Amino acid sequence: MPYLTGDRIMLREYRMTDLPHIREWVNDPEITDNLSDIFLYPQTVENTEQFVNSMIQGSPNHKGFVIADKVTQDYIGQIDLVDIDWKNRTASLGIVIGKKPYLGQGYGSEAIRLLQELAFHSLNLHRLELMVYEFNERALLLSKVRIPRRRQASPEAVSQGQVLGCDLDGHLAGGI
Repeated sequence: MPYLTGDRIMLREYRMTDLPHIREWVNDPEITDNLSDIFLYPQTVENTEQFVNSMIQGSPNHKGFVIADKVTQDYIGQIDLVDIDWKNRTASLGIVIGKKPYLGQGYGSEAIRLLQELAFHSLNLHRLELMVYEFNERALLLSKVRIPRRRQASPEAVSQGQVLGCDLDGHLAGGI
């Protein structure tokens, strides 16, 4: 598959050279507090190597991409389609901007627009969903890329002793 290119970024394949960049953020609570529960515990180098190897090998129900600088191809973050249901043409989305200087600069929105284009027009998916914790202010700004809030989910997480809700955002192919 060719690279997916935007104004400032490209979505490219994972490479073993991405490992040190992923290691920079994978145990940083400023980044991981907004992510899934797999980051509740310290991630070892071996955990990260296994993840990168699994992304390089690929899976029919999981398509992953590195968000990279368009010119240099340097790692910025990653975006993945997970739990792809080919029969019902749905998938969930996971995204992280791991390089702190790029946070809040619109790189995540640009990556989502590129992935939506691929998902809806090339992979023939019908719906993408993104689970967003209510305290994740950056992710809540994704309405800019037309991922409307579909419903309030029941409390899903506990952080620092507080029960937190999360929103399940969805986007149908016809709206892109």
